[in-house]
Amino acid sequence: MPEAQPATAAGSDRGSLARTIFSVLFIVGLAVASFWVLKPFFAAFIWAATIVVATWPLLLRAEGLFGGRRVPAVILMTLAMLLIVIVPLLAVVVSLADHAPAMAAWLVGLPARELPAAPAWLDGLPLLGGWAAATWNDFAGTGFGELTAHLQPYMGDIGRWLVAEAGAFGLLLVQGALIVVICALLYANGEAWAAWLLRLGRRLDGDRGGAAIVLAGQAIRGVALGVVVTAFLQAVLGGLGLLLAGVPFAGVLTALMFVLCIAQLGPSLVLGGAVLWLYLAGSSGWALALLLWSVVVVLMDNFVRPLLIRRSASLPLLLIFAGVVGGMLGFGLVGIFVGPVVLAVAYTLVNAWMAEPPQAVAGDAPG
Repeated sequence: MPEAQPATAAGSDRGSLARTIFSVLFIVGLAVASFWVLKPFFAAFIWAATIVVATWPLLLRAEGLFGGRRVPAVILMTLAMLLIVIVPLLAVVVSLADHAPAMAAWLVGLPARELPAAPAWLDGLPLLGGWAAATWNDFAGTGFGELTAHLQPYMGDIGRWLVAEAGAFGLLLVQGALIVVICALLYANGEAWAAWLLRLGRRLDGDRGGAAIVLAGQAIRGVALGVVVTAFLQAVLGGLGLLLAGVPFAGVLTALMFVLCIAQLGPSLVLGGAVLWLYLAGSSGWALALLLWSVVVVLMDNFVRPLLIRRSASLPLLLIFAGVVGGMLGFGLVGIFVGPVVLAVAYTLVNAWMAEPPQAVAGDAPG
């Protein structure tokens, strides 16, 4: 009879171990299933959360204008989001559809066009001016037929890429609508979400966890302010230059510049193509003026964006730059906001850990 007690204890231990294993497997399976169900919404939710955090002060101002009522303020912000996100995308689609015959005719006549000689000012540029003028003159007078012949083997790949991008553009419209819907839901109950995140941060690491959540919000707002406002200024100024120079499709090109600036590619591709088009069209004076204006527009993000980001988030400039560029390379366009937030939280936690006084090792006697 005394021998039954160890057997009973061993059986109880095995039962407890089995319950623990099954509990862990159930939790892991539930987490994986939840991730799988929510995976299609992650990108839209991250974008929506970023937009809501960055524009929350505007919502509070709108709420004050409506006498403290949240619903009219949410409706106003949602309509503004529709005007900013959906309407420009639809405008680009409609504009491309309207001008598709003209663009097709221009592409068909491209092989017959001739490239004139390089302008004199190009040869006078320092460093690469002579090489650029010589390369230009190598193609001058031969037309674009030779270039088209070189690109002929890649036309199939280019066509397939355009078809894939057209499908991606349609998906972008759906994502844009989903972002607007999620933004409306977050606007309506933002305080509850913020309180939940603060409780989660404090649950994980006490006061430091709560401070990390607050810093993450500041980093999102700072990066959104710096990246989006700088992109908007570059697109508006670049579009103004295109409009004054008489470049066609100035509205579509301005929207394209805004997207390229958000993606950290800059407006140089659009502005450079416009300068080339003006020169080929015989407007060398406007081409030179737009080139000088383009240099100002392209370089302005080097000092405007850091100043705007530093106003909202007290973080080292090198860390912000690494977060924006590294996040975009690692996570795509949404990484522009994810990267700085991750680095900001890590930077804050490391600094808090280093600032803690060293604890006495157990067993050490005071000297």
